[in-house]
Amino acid sequence: MKYTVITGASSGIGYETALAFAKRGKNLVVIARRQEQLLELKKEVNNIDPKLDVIIHNLDLSISENVYKLYENLKEIQIETWINNAGFGNFATVGEQKLSKIETMLRLNTEALTILSSLYVRQYANVEGTQLINISSGGGYTIVADAVTYCATKFYVSAFTEGLAQELRSQGSKMKAKVLAPAATETEFALRSLDVDSFEYEGAVPKYHTAKEMAAFLLDLYDSEKVVGIVDGITYEFHLKDPLYPYVDRNTK
Repeated sequence: MKYTVITGASSGIGYETALAFAKRGKNLVVIARRQEQLLELKKEVNNIDPKLDVIIHNLDLSISENVYKLYENLKEIQIETWINNAGFGNFATVGEQKLSKIETMLRLNTEALTILSSLYVRQYANVEGTQLINISSGGGYTIVADAVTYCATKFYVSAFTEGLAQELRSQGSKMKAKVLAPAATETEFALRSLDVDSFEYEGAVPKYHTAKEMAAFLLDLYDSEKVVGIVDGITYEFHLKDPLYPYVDRNTK
């Protein structure tokens, strides 16, 4: 049995991506802090196809030891696709941002993603059909006012994943690494970014996609040979592209 692993699966893009992969007959490993939402997701997947296996891991990946624990617990199963979706944002000026929140964001958005990506590549780089998809943001290619630190974490995700894709290709590896860069998406993102209890996208955000639409874009990226799937921040059209960051292969003469 092969599995698709999705972090941050309790809501938003991760939740809808799990349902989208279930509709393709994929067994799932879903990870998030909130067990109740994961159990609800498992019920929905069972309604789609009761034969599918859904493994739940209730973990906070901003805690470093949980990151290693998660991967160790998954070593006995065969992983076809790994999707690093867990992450959150922050809207505040650099001089006013809450440093405890920033520390947690850095650990989740960059550290956990890097460690899990590295462990997955180490084990599966030469396994046919494997894919690593990391979720970045339009803010991983454009700096947004009052979200500088968040954008910096997503610039890292974009550069790391694009560079990994180039590295795997130059090594002749069978694994594909890809990065998805959404623009505004109707999820719980705004709640945690703004530290508020409620937020309505309708009327407050001129353009946005639903989480279900972004999951469909992610599948388009998954099916393609391109490395980057990015939403245009002006038109909100989705584009599949080759790597956008310059890459220098030091072994090229």
